[in-house]
Amino acid sequence: MNRLKKGIQTADRMVNWLIVLCFVPLLFYGIYAVWDSAQINQQAESTVYETYRPTDDDLSFDELRKLNPEVFGWLTVYGTHIDYPLVQGEDNTKYVNTNAKGGFALSGSIFLDYRNDKSFKDINNIIYGHHMEKQTMFGELESFSQQDYFDQHLYGSIYYDDKWHGIEFFAFLHADAYDPVLYNAKIQGNDGRSQYQTYVREHAMNDRDIQFQPDDHYVALSTCTSSSTNGRHILVGRLTENPQEDPFDGNKDTSKKEKGKQE
Repeated sequence: MNRLKKGIQTADRMVNWLIVLCFVPLLFYGIYAVWDSAQINQQAESTVYETYRPTDDDLSFDELRKLNPEVFGWLTVYGTHIDYPLVQGEDNTKYVNTNAKGGFALSGSIFLDYRNDKSFKDINNIIYGHHMEKQTMFGELESFSQQDYFDQHLYGSIYYDDKWHGIEFFAFLHADAYDPVLYNAKIQGNDGRSQYQTYVREHAMNDRDIQFQPDDHYVALSTCTSSSTNGRHILVGRLTENPQEDPFDGNKDTSKKEKGKQE
């Protein structure tokens, strides 16, 4: 009887150890997954690039362009963490998993559709970015679905052709990734422009009334949604010659930078 009891106790201890040994790898994997996720989010933060942001002398921005010649501009949405270099590849796949310095990164980059002109001469200029956690990349675009947030965040600025320009946001949409109008980078002529304006207004979840001009050009910031595979958030703005001041940060007076560059 004692031998049987000891045998049962020994078997029980062995089972307990086997259970522990099975859970240890799962524990380490869980710790690694948390660490890896934190690393991805950290690499996606806009602060990684802030030293390269274009200024009056442009020296820092030129350093980034030396690292990656496909960097050509900068995008800022006032009152958000969207403050990133702009890149453009030969297709729309390269920068899905390539950072602005040209290295591999799951968070990718903020990039202009390969079909668009880097001088933003097209009517519909499409800019893509991942929907990341921790308000990185284009993770904050979904906040524009809230009316109050949309109403408070009216402007941004965009740097290209060695100059800062303005963006006046007027519409936020939920759309399909294969929408033939919103993702048409080659809209042509006044009729095409008018049809685009009407389409955006009719399909907008949130919009504000602005007076369209016959020579308007637009930027559409696009990111994935978590609700459906082909779902997209799109924030549409009109390009303006000069940027508005950033009302959320007195330390970033873009208009002064622009004035200095023009002088």
